[in-house]
Order: sequence, then C-alpha cells, then structure tokens
Amino acid sequence: MEKYKISDSKLVSLYKLGSEEAFEQLLNRHKSRVFTTIYLIVKDNYVAEDLLQETFIKAIRTIKEGRYNEEGKFLPWILRIAHNLAIDNFRKEKRYPTVILEDGSSVFNTLQFAEDSIESAQIKQDTHVKLRQLIDELPDAQREVLVMRHYMDMSFQEISENTGVSINTALGRMRYALINLRKKMKQYNIAYDQNIYPR
Repeated sequence: MEKYKISDSKLVSLYKLGSEEAFEQLLNRHKSRVFTTIYLIVKDNYVAEDLLQETFIKAIRTIKEGRYNEEGKFLPWILRIAHNLAIDNFRKEKRYPTVILEDGSSVFNTLQFAEDSIESAQIKQDTHVKLRQLIDELPDAQREVLVMRHYMDMSFQEISENTGVSINTALGRMRYALINLRKKMKQYNIAYDQNIYPR
C-alpha cells in the first residue's frame, strides 16, 4: 500500500472494511495540517495535542457509526471537526472579551469593573452570561468569526485561512454578526459603552 497513491476516500473505505492501517495512513497524512489549524486557534501546544487526539477520535467514531458523508473530502471534513473543537474549547472557558460593535461602541470588559461593588459586579456577570447566550444564537458563520476575532484575537487573515473563506467574506460576516448582536442587545436592554474602545 503506497501511501500517497491511494486517495483519502479509498482509505476511508478500506478503514470501514476493517483496515486499521488505512486510518493510520490518513492520520499520518493529515495530522500536521490538523495540528496547525488547531494551534493557530488555541496557541498552546498541550491543548492542541489534546484536541488533535480528540479530533481523530471523533472522526473514527463518526466513520464507524456510518455518519461520514462520502461526498465530502476527508481533509476539509477533518479540519472542520478540529476547527469546531478548538472554538468549543475557547467557548467553554470563562473569557470575557471586549466585543466592539459595528458603530464603534463596545460591550464592556469585566476587568474594567474590578473595583465595583459586589452587587454591581453580579449584574455585570449576569450580563456577560446573557451576552454569551446571545452570541451563541447568532448564525454559525457569524458566531464563528465573532468568536475568533474577539475571543481569540485572531487577525482577519488568520480567520480567512482557518475558515476557508476570503478576507472580504470574513469581514462581511463580522459586520453582520455585530449588527445582529447589537439588535439582540437592544431587545434585552444590555448596556454597551459608546466611549471606550472606539474603532
């Protein structure tokens, strides 16, 4: 079995038939690319290694359960799994970014309110929880760009490379995400500060 003469989809088929060696070839062929994708997001070698393993475990489970879509290419599919796991890793952590809205105003950052009273701090904590819920309600593509930009501090070039879209598309998604987020915030009467972090 010569490694690079066999297509990914053929290797997946062989793996389905019980060839562990076939999956090992897929792993060896793509693991560095998958690792890089994860590392660009989490920026931590140990976390990236863990998520790399988790990515391939999830891939194995999906293939074994017969849920792998044959029409899709293996590499973009596995990169999407890695990408989603890396973003989920960030969203599980309690990070409070300053989200700058499309008019240049910003949703506050809890670090600025360290001296506040306990009651005031609790109100802001509750607001951050609500804000995360509102971000979760955004369409997938918009939420992804917002999380990568504001939670992960990634450039639009990095976002473009990680999501496989042009920089213009990433910018457009970001703009709509911020417009939608602001509308949601108005509905729930969530405060934002027009004086800090102007663009």
